[in-house]
Amino acid sequence: MIKSIWRIKHMRNFRLLIIFTLLSIGVFQGAVGMEIVQLSKPVISLSIRLNEALLKRRSVRHFSNKPLTKTQISQLLWAAQGVTQSAYGFRTTPSAGALYPLELYVVDHHGVWHYVPKQHEIALILNGDVRNKLSDAALGQSAIEKAPVDIVIAVVYKRTTSKYGRRGIRYVHMEAGHAAQNILLETINLKLDAVSIGAFHDRKVRKVLHLPYGQDPLYIISVGHKSKKH
Repeated sequence: MIKSIWRIKHMRNFRLLIIFTLLSIGVFQGAVGMEIVQLSKPVISLSIRLNEALLKRRSVRHFSNKPLTKTQISQLLWAAQGVTQSAYGFRTTPSAGALYPLELYVVDHHGVWHYVPKQHEIALILNGDVRNKLSDAALGQSAIEKAPVDIVIAVVYKRTTSKYGRRGIRYVHMEAGHAAQNILLETINLKLDAVSIGAFHDRKVRKVLHLPYGQDPLYIISVGHKSKKH
């Protein structure tokens, strides 16, 4: 009898361990989405030169209420983490050991969407506009609430540290910087404006976005059209 009870408890703990592990690597993200949107194929042809984009990049904190198009969101996400070679799964940003510890989220008036690079699609994982709560979690920065889209870069450190140890933390931060810069340069290409934000309470952001266990928010990039009033 005691052995049977021990087996039951052991199996429950084992199942919980599996669930937490899957959540930490984002396996359940697409599955729990209430809605999945297939994004349009990225436009590869260049409409602006790289040097021009570098010259024009500025931080803009005041946005109009003009929404972003589905195509614009598609381009921004692809620039950050899009797959560039399907055979090996290589992406637009370099990743130490090709381990890809980044997870991207789009926050808009519909809710919170999770980007799935392999399928180039977004899955709605949280319904309802939480931009005001996200702004509160980021020390009340109004750009987050006013921008039509906030792109949140979250990271799963274990994907990289499991191979590189503590040095992997540095590699994850470097990769997040690569992805963020790609987004910022792509905004110029799309004639949009953006501001990168790093000042926020990690736990509060994690709670607002309902991030899975093992994922930590590292970057918020607010994107939209600059308000003509500023």
